[in-house]
Amino acid sequence: MTNANSRNDDESSSTEPGADQSVPGALGQGLAAAAKRSGLGQVAEGQAPTGAALLKAMGGIRGLAETILPGLVFLVIYTFTFNVPLSLAASVAVAVVFTVIRIIGRTPVTQAVAGLIGVAASAVLALISGRGSDNFVLGLLTNAGYALALLVSLFVRWPLIGLAVGYLMGDGLAWRTNKAKFRAMQLLTLCWFGMFAARLIVQLPLYLADNVSGLALTKLLMGIPLYAPLLLVSWLVVRAIYRPAAVPTDAPAGDTPPQS
Repeated sequence: MTNANSRNDDESSSTEPGADQSVPGALGQGLAAAAKRSGLGQVAEGQAPTGAALLKAMGGIRGLAETILPGLVFLVIYTFTFNVPLSLAASVAVAVVFTVIRIIGRTPVTQAVAGLIGVAASAVLALISGRGSDNFVLGLLTNAGYALALLVSLFVRWPLIGLAVGYLMGDGLAWRTNKAKFRAMQLLTLCWFGMFAARLIVQLPLYLADNVSGLALTKLLMGIPLYAPLLLVSWLVVRAIYRPAAVPTDAPAGDTPPQS
């Protein structure tokens, strides 16, 4: 009897979001932790999706500048000079400046350092090969990796966006048993897959044609301009399906119903 009770206790505890040790549970917790450090971490119940909140979700003005300016500088200099080494050097220099500013200001440097590493590694690849288009190889590989992971998760019916959102919202894996939530997570995952796939569809032919200017331009146009609206849509969908229960109209004055 004791063994049965302890087994039941173990089973019930394993359904709690923080105690799930299954592979999907561990993956979901990892995705949620990563999402908290990114834009999706701003998907919070009860927070209005204002312009200021969306800007904060993308790292603020500084975060946007760190994301956009290195690529923009590369595009402008290359357009006027067609000098790949000079364009790469200027792009890396911009990323270095942002990192130094964060270090001096003693602000979190994770985003700036990650950007610097990405810009520097891409520049090294381009310099080694002598092809300016190789500056965009890492970006293409990253988009391909995300697209593949999202697509596989859809086929196995464990949509990655759902895993991340479930743990962000304290729902664990329970959303899979709710048809409305499951369909919403499938749709959101499909939308995120579509963004990464669209980047590949547009940019891969440009890479194969060694069209450096086209790659630089499309990377800028298909970066934040695609990411921001999709983040907002995801935010609104999650808020809608995790909307707090309405207060009963016949509730006694002064009483607050328990939150779900």
